[in-house]
Amino acid sequence: MSLSSPRPGILNIKPYKPGSSEAPGAAEIHKLSSNESALGASPGAMAAYKASGEALFLYPEGSAAALREKLGETYGLDPARIVCGAGSDELLQLLSRGYLGPGDNIVQSAHGFLVYAIAAMACGAEPRFAPEKNLTANVDAMLEMVDENTRIVFIANPNNPTGSYLPDAEIRRLREELRDDVLLVVDAAYAEYMDEADYNAGEKLVEECENVVMTRTFSKIYGLAALRLGWAYCPAAVADVLNRIRGPFNVSAGAQIAGVAALEDQDFVERNRAHNREERDYLQQQLGGLGLEFAPSYGNFILVKFPDEPGLAADDIHAYLKENGVIVREMGGYGLPQYLRVTIGPKAGNRKFIALLEKKFSRD
Repeated sequence: MSLSSPRPGILNIKPYKPGSSEAPGAAEIHKLSSNESALGASPGAMAAYKASGEALFLYPEGSAAALREKLGETYGLDPARIVCGAGSDELLQLLSRGYLGPGDNIVQSAHGFLVYAIAAMACGAEPRFAPEKNLTANVDAMLEMVDENTRIVFIANPNNPTGSYLPDAEIRRLREELRDDVLLVVDAAYAEYMDEADYNAGEKLVEECENVVMTRTFSKIYGLAALRLGWAYCPAAVADVLNRIRGPFNVSAGAQIAGVAALEDQDFVERNRAHNREERDYLQQQLGGLGLEFAPSYGNFILVKFPDEPGLAADDIHAYLKENGVIVREMGGYGLPQYLRVTIGPKAGNRKFIALLEKKFSRD
């Protein structure tokens, strides 16, 4: 084998394809493809990040201590059990590196986040995809796929790209019916958008169990996607594993400082949440009025189904929207080729999206 040949299985991985950000020829672009913050970032976070530039020559604090302390204060958690990473993506990769190897497998829902499978395959493990019910993770189907070689079960709650969620009771049932040596990873990237009384992001299970991890991100409601900042709340033993294998300076100083400032500006978070709730209701009402099917969403995006008709199919509508400056996300990679996912963005982008759809689907 030549040195240019990777380990077996690596070339079977389909690289993750981010949401597009370009619409050549469009006079004005509304990017609604990557579930980014509709209101941008907190002014306080932006100011703190800019000020951090004076210390670019210094290494960051290796354990992100100040950020972990602020996370603990904000969410009522033990900072010693928090591990920070370059986005929650890095933490998902680290969990896979720490607990997976050739011959192992993971279980995730059929339309769950693609990074879980990529992370597993990079470690030589097999990803298994459990069928969903009404675009919602099915606990029974996931449990049926678990065998003696299963090491991690990944569940996004709420789920991207479907927007559905499982109540706390179902997540608990999933945990209770797994073996003790199977790690349950609850990816709660969109937790801040949730208002439902029967929902828990996962922190309670982490504190009750030795085999549950909750991952979170600053890329969504906090609007710090460019800084790549995420965190995991773990049992002490899992936190120890992650701290042994992560890079010694895996979170930049600017990201740490901006993260602390973002956490201090909860008024901004509440404004973003309120905007999302209002605009999500508006978009779902308008989509229903146009006769388009969509998955009721609990995140900052909506999954919309398009008819299998020439000119009106998902691929056609995606191209049409892009030509007119509105970029949404294609869903073929998630096994949902009839759907497009639209981020709930600023009002101007949301209304341009609906105005363009009205030209194709209006019943008047």
